[in-house]
Amino acid sequence: MKTLDLGLIGNSRTSALVDRKATIVWWCYPYFDSDPICCSLLQSEKQESSFGEIGVMLDDAVETEQHYERNSAILVTRFKDSAGNGIEVLDFAPRFYMHGRMFAPTMLVRIVRRTAGRPRITLRVKPAVNYGGEQAETRCGAHHVSYCGMAQSMRLTTDASVSSITDERPFFLHESVTLLMGPDETVNGSPHEVGRNFYEKTQGYWHVWVRNLAIPFEWQEVVIRAAITLKLNAFDDTGAIVAAVTTSIPEAPNSGRNWDYRYCWLRDAYFVVNALNSLGATGTMEQYLDYILNIIADTRDAPLQPVYGIRREVALDESVAPHLAGYRGMGPVRVGNLAYHQVQNDVFGEAILASTQAFFDTRLERPAGRHMFRDLERLGEQAVKYYNVPDAGLWELRGSTRVHTFSSITCWAACHRLACIARHLGLPEREEVWGAHAEKIHAEICDKAWNPEIGSFVSTFGGDRLDASLLLMAEFQFLEPNDPRFVATVRTIEKHLLRGEFLLRYDEEDDFGRPETAFLVCTLWWILALAKMGEKDRARTLFQNVLSKCNHLGLLAEDVSTDTGELWGNFPQTYSMVGLIQCAARLSIAWDKAY
Repeated sequence: MKTLDLGLIGNSRTSALVDRKATIVWWCYPYFDSDPICCSLLQSEKQESSFGEIGVMLDDAVETEQHYERNSAILVTRFKDSAGNGIEVLDFAPRFYMHGRMFAPTMLVRIVRRTAGRPRITLRVKPAVNYGGEQAETRCGAHHVSYCGMAQSMRLTTDASVSSITDERPFFLHESVTLLMGPDETVNGSPHEVGRNFYEKTQGYWHVWVRNLAIPFEWQEVVIRAAITLKLNAFDDTGAIVAAVTTSIPEAPNSGRNWDYRYCWLRDAYFVVNALNSLGATGTMEQYLDYILNIIADTRDAPLQPVYGIRREVALDESVAPHLAGYRGMGPVRVGNLAYHQVQNDVFGEAILASTQAFFDTRLERPAGRHMFRDLERLGEQAVKYYNVPDAGLWELRGSTRVHTFSSITCWAACHRLACIARHLGLPEREEVWGAHAEKIHAEICDKAWNPEIGSFVSTFGGDRLDASLLLMAEFQFLEPNDPRFVATVRTIEKHLLRGEFLLRYDEEDDFGRPETAFLVCTLWWILALAKMGEKDRARTLFQNVLSKCNHLGLLAEDVSTDTGELWGNFPQTYSMVGLIQCAARLSIAWDKAY
């Protein structure tokens, strides 16, 4: 049975998922949103046996073990057979500085090494095209195989026998073989030397990147793995940040809640930028600012969408991939996401929140100034216009629109942060304008989103239901964490949304019925709220419980079953990895008190 016991490899340009048996089961090539040439994760067992994956098999394997190399995005899978013969498989995507700029080709490197005895292995390279519709056409050279039929052909350059790969014939591994899989171009140098060089330089890049992170004392490995995962979900070419690298992993078994997450939600991107900024990794913010400012220029006076393509595409029309059965046969497999049509009024605030630090952080190469402030004021004007207008909300309800409290709070945050920026820039008149807007919106939210009968803030103006986004009121500085109204709201959310030790995002009927699994980031938001309220011991216990649901490599999906603890939803989910960073930082012992 397929599981989400998968490892992510990538280089901020291309990425893939590798299972415990070192099979690449998901690889959208060449980019995050491309046709998956490895798609067995979403294939039926019948399809999976013929094409759609890249694997390595050790004859008579009886032991497997998998881990990331320390402080890197290099995945290691080790095998042993019953006679003690062994191999290790190194998987990574090259990423390092060369000639004064980042070298990150749309390439995966696989190095298979003998570790013991006389192992006999089989290499399988069978890409698919047209979302699992057919096997890629092959053309063989002396030391390479080109796979055609996709938008960009993929070439495998190797020092292994080409015929042993095309015929899938087992052979004895003497020392090592290298597979370079990327653009259909000649590789300069022998595969062994190129692979070794790329490996050493990629390892060096990640070690330097991690060494510059400002991490908490406790849960260091958790934070480092989460930070690397977030970095891999940022698209270097434009600065976009994808919500996850997969499409259509169901949020719950047979729920039909199958969505394509290979796009940039402005909301999710803000949380990623905020988390990486907190670790001192501000480069992602600088790239994302280019992305968001160009979108503002593209849209002019058009409404800001909640989600865009990784190259700033506006239309993300949704279709179904008919040749893919879906994760464990639970289709449909969707390509595109109709959420781009939706009105989600929180996006104005999140775009401004993601940009705010750039005005105050003097480390940046290009600190933000008055030109960017004027661009952001256009979003602020939209926030003032739409803060109390019905929308689909952050949970993207497809069948109804209401005035969502979370959307209103982020519109307040937009005005509040603009006032702070104006003060910093020495613009007292603009500070007064935005401060007045923030004060007005704050008062209206406190009046219309507070339900005196329940004794809590509620999800919608004049409503009587709760959702987990209300836990962020203190994070956004809308209320102080000791404000009795915030404390009461947290307690009421616990009463209504808690299932075991996990929170649902909401508990009401939507287009697909009631949610069956817990949205992991909601539980992490709850932990953050408890910590802010001073309940750190309880928060630490709950955090350890969430960590126990990470897969063997420290990665989380979007959702977790409250009954079985199994992960569901697209993977790895940036929201969830952001929450790990935030909670670890909030709950850790301070460095100066650690020893």
